[in-house]
Amino acid sequence: MIKAPLFISLLAMTGIIAVRYLAASCFFAWVTSKIRPGQYSKQSKQIRKEIYWSLMSAAIYGIPAGFVGWGWQHHGWTQIYEDFSAMPLWYAPLSILLYLLAHDTWFYWTHRWMHQPKWFRIAHAVHHESRPPTAWAAMSFHPIEAVTGAIVIPLLVFIIPIHVGMLGIVLAIMTIMGVTNHMGWELFPRWLVHGQLGKWVITASHHERHHQAYNCNYGLYFRHWDRLCGTDQGLGDWAKKRVGRSSAA
Repeated sequence: MIKAPLFISLLAMTGIIAVRYLAASCFFAWVTSKIRPGQYSKQSKQIRKEIYWSLMSAAIYGIPAGFVGWGWQHHGWTQIYEDFSAMPLWYAPLSILLYLLAHDTWFYWTHRWMHQPKWFRIAHAVHHESRPPTAWAAMSFHPIEAVTGAIVIPLLVFIIPIHVGMLGIVLAIMTIMGVTNHMGWELFPRWLVHGQLGKWVITASHHERHHQAYNCNYGLYFRHWDRLCGTDQGLGDWAKKRVGRSSAA
């Protein structure tokens, strides 16, 4: 039987993740409506599916997150700390980078695995049904894919020390980049996307290429794994129709 504090933590984390998704997606969908009116006008049915799969994913994400929250608060199992003096102050921003790099590595390789024809058909095809993706598509995953995404941050908090506030920043970056990379248009300015920073940091233009060609641009935050592994095919063409089929890189 699940103990009451654990059940409450599971329920709370599921609710928090669902609300975070809805709030972020709603905000950026609203931004889209103001800057690019009519962008999603013919995608109502697709958006309903994206919300359905995303809320399913939120429930899956809530299980390991709730377990971690319970273990941290009641048993001190994790490496999460609340007092900045517990670690050197310079470590706080470094921990954010370490989490993003670790998460990006996990995502790159699991994402490439999901593009093997068998697993694409079983699971990842759900995400690629969003053609073109919208601000609601960031968590639109089959449950199998949701599990691969749900476990990475909960695993990292047992390995890499992080202040609770810095963990909040990591989660905020994860949410914002997940949504903005799927908006179907480029939110960030040209000087960033096409400048030196854009050669290493992923925005919607880079991820758009993935949704066009399927077998490239697998990263989440950074482009270094795509560059190292020869799967970086640059930025997408917003005018190009989505074509291609699943394939292993």
